[in-house]
Amino acid sequence: MAFLVGLTTPPVTPAVRTLYPKLVPGNQLTALFSLDAAAQELIWVVGPVVAVLVSSQFGTVVGLCVAAAFMLLGGAWFILSPSVGSVKIPRSRRGLGAILRRPTVIISTTIGFFFVASFAAIEAGIVSAFTPAGEGAGHGSIESGIVLALFAGGSLVGGLLFGHRPLRPWSLLLRISIVLIGTVLCLVSLNIWWLSAVLFLGGIGTAPTFAAVSSMVSSTVKFSETAEAFGWIGTGQLVGVAVGSAFAGVAIDAAGAHGAILVSAGLLLVCVIVAACTMRWVPDLKDGHIEPLPETGTLSIPLP
Repeated sequence: MAFLVGLTTPPVTPAVRTLYPKLVPGNQLTALFSLDAAAQELIWVVGPVVAVLVSSQFGTVVGLCVAAAFMLLGGAWFILSPSVGSVKIPRSRRGLGAILRRPTVIISTTIGFFFVASFAAIEAGIVSAFTPAGEGAGHGSIESGIVLALFAGGSLVGGLLFGHRPLRPWSLLLRISIVLIGTVLCLVSLNIWWLSAVLFLGGIGTAPTFAAVSSMVSSTVKFSETAEAFGWIGTGQLVGVAVGSAFAGVAIDAAGAHGAILVSAGLLLVCVIVAACTMRWVPDLKDGHIEPLPETGTLSIPLP
């Protein structure tokens, strides 16, 4: 059933990010991607709280119905929005998967995979750190929720304050490095105040990283191909969640919460290496203006 739900979930995120270049001027697109990433942090914080609150008070059936209502009402609102209906996406002239030949799409998908996998691992590690010995994950204390909320809060602050800055070739490396530093510092102590402080610091680089990835793709891909490009990136991130959680679970069994944090740090280190090795393909958008590549093609001219 979970597989069917995932299979039929509408790809709203790639659709939205595909439409952005046609909804605002190019010089506002970076700020919009930053706002988008920051808004997702609110969703990641508020969504689980609402789900747990409703399910614990009224039962899991009601909780699932509330989730379904959000999907139906939100999807209908999105589909019926005049600004969405006014944008026409031209049909791509290339076959499925051809977009993966563009270096920026490969870079974004790879970084997204390891980046999101690191979040899945650190979340499992934080929950484990505040779960009483011998109890399951469902017996964790409120401390883990506070720490993860501050992690997301740092990302929200970073997105609003720094995510709008123009993309430079070294931007991805710098922003991911901030998250890596915050994650590595978690190994010093599992005290709630220390974890809250260092993860808030690390979170400052999270939303700006997602904004940078979106800007990079939108400026190097044709408009007709952006939907597929963001689709591949989203798929990489979803697979990353599953892989990161799995590796974190094994690490927790072997070394406790520190093991999951080490897994998260290792995944972020891979992101840093990838970002450092691929800087020459990252566009320099220092003027802050983003425009998709023009829709060019072959024009047949009949001979006289």
